[in-house]
Amino acid sequence: MDRRDEQLQAARKALQAGDHAGALAIAEDLLAADAGDGDALYVAAVAARYAGKAGAAADHLAALHRAMPEYGRAWQEAGHLAVARNRPADAIAAFSRAVRFNPALEASWRELARLQAAAGLTAEARAASAQRERIGALPRELLAVTNHLHEGRLLRAEEICRHYLRARPQETEGMRLLAQIGIRLGVLDDAEFLLESAVAFAPEDIQLRLDYIDALRRRQKFERSREEAEALYARDPDNPLFQSHLAIESLQTGDYDRAFELFDRVLKALPHDPATLTSRGHALKTMGRQADAVESYRAAFTAKPDHGDAFYALANLKTYRFTDEEMAAMREQAARPELAFMDRVHIAFALGKGHEDRGEYAESFAHYREGNDLKRAQTRYSADAMTAELARQREACTADLFARHEGDGHRAPDPIFILGLPRAGSTLLEQILASHSQIDGTLELPNILSLAHRLRGRKASASRYPDILHDLTAEQLAKFGEQYIADTRIHRQGAPFFIDKMPNNFRHIGLIHLILPNATIIDARREPMDCCFSGFKQLFAEGQEFTYGLEEIGRYYADYVDLMQHWDEVLPGRVLRVSHEDVLDDLEGQTRRMLDHIGLPFEEQCLAFHETKRAVRTASSEQVRQPITRAGQGAWRPYEEWLDPLKAALQS
Repeated sequence: MDRRDEQLQAARKALQAGDHAGALAIAEDLLAADAGDGDALYVAAVAARYAGKAGAAADHLAALHRAMPEYGRAWQEAGHLAVARNRPADAIAAFSRAVRFNPALEASWRELARLQAAAGLTAEARAASAQRERIGALPRELLAVTNHLHEGRLLRAEEICRHYLRARPQETEGMRLLAQIGIRLGVLDDAEFLLESAVAFAPEDIQLRLDYIDALRRRQKFERSREEAEALYARDPDNPLFQSHLAIESLQTGDYDRAFELFDRVLKALPHDPATLTSRGHALKTMGRQADAVESYRAAFTAKPDHGDAFYALANLKTYRFTDEEMAAMREQAARPELAFMDRVHIAFALGKGHEDRGEYAESFAHYREGNDLKRAQTRYSADAMTAELARQREACTADLFARHEGDGHRAPDPIFILGLPRAGSTLLEQILASHSQIDGTLELPNILSLAHRLRGRKASASRYPDILHDLTAEQLAKFGEQYIADTRIHRQGAPFFIDKMPNNFRHIGLIHLILPNATIIDARREPMDCCFSGFKQLFAEGQEFTYGLEEIGRYYADYVDLMQHWDEVLPGRVLRVSHEDVLDDLEGQTRRMLDHIGLPFEEQCLAFHETKRAVRTASSEQVRQPITRAGQGAWRPYEEWLDPLKAALQS
């Protein structure tokens, strides 16, 4: 145990013994060494409250919220502090956030029930009381699992949960929790199996069914997830929750008419529901109905002025310009200290875009930086860990490995992998190629990433991948390739070739080559400053944690270039590199070059890609529906005075 841990343990013991001043003094010593130490900030906040130092407690909590914005216990402590200061409305808001981030906090549910009842919120108080009773009835092992799960200690949560289930293999709440752990660890096949089994044991448990639908969707088993949503809907066709889930699953299977019909039914019952209005806007955007999408997003934040998701959705159209009134509304919400974390993140990125469009670059960068800082604190991304992970690919994936397996794998030529970094022009390449009569556009498919997760094994601290590639047999490699083709068939419309546009697949080119040696691989490359700064400005739905810092994204780009050079050396000629700038300079020439590489004849329609009618779900959806443009080139230059960390990382 190091000195920091010894001090922290001493502070906790002092707190338990009622020595609040002593606990506070030790915690503040720790904070003098590291002002962002979340454990020390929590102890300091609790100790300060008990010591009657409300102002100091509030300061420590504010710092803790910045360092760990989704730490449920921090919000529970904020609720206790608000009660001590006789601020019941603030307490209700804080306890509500606490249980949103960690639903196992029994004290928060108890206080919510008490405070809501006192405020005349009878229905809400009853619901909170029911949740408190449910938590109180949980076996202590599952309560511990829930706490560890929601506080990020996934391996400890998994250990306790597996031990509990060994003695009670049909305990459905334990199965559900283990599935949630699996989802967070990326072990989606295990999560699906657990939930499928749990639903069989407890078919009337609605939460299990909703979790099962979520797991199926994450595995992109959209037909199955829709079937499950249909079954729920059949139970009660007038239930807005079931209507909403079926609408979302219908979107995934391309049944937009059904989805819009269901969204309209939800909105008939709940005409101002911001989540439904926003989801409907996303669907309209995907279909290219931009004006209708804008109307739906505006209705969402009109109904709920702090609904940051809708503001950011407008910014993420890339072609939308905020009005003066909308800019003022966002600034007003951003100034509210109680604004929810993700609403704050969304509005920060939206304000960054709004000021950028007005040429107000200092204000724009300040908001982009705020949004990125918040997300980086949430994700705790490690650039060192990513560098080490990519280095392991270079060490394991040698020319000898590929020579030994020459002729192995599944021989299908169908997949066209477009990979690289996000915001590198890959959506444009996809739209060009998907305009060809012999090529289907699909999605950013997770199948290769999921296979890599499975190959890592169960011990996150001792990953077997990519070294395990040396142990795989020819039969296993062929089976993995066949499974990829089978699992992705649902996304195709019948053309002989299809595109998988998952950018992160560049990390796994060795695996792709071994299981699908005849697949096409295209590296979408963009000028580093343009690519990295565009990623910094983008708030991604999930993943891509490396984008939330200038140094982090610069290092990632440099590591990506190094790894791509390795693939070129050990698999010469296997990857076709297509520069975004070359596409802008010579659209026809680069289009012919890609089609030649795939082995297809040129078609004029590829040059009129913006006229192709298809669903596009990435951030570039509106841009690729317009003729080719150079608007994104050099977009970083007005921000150059703030980008030294990015430049240094790219040059290191």
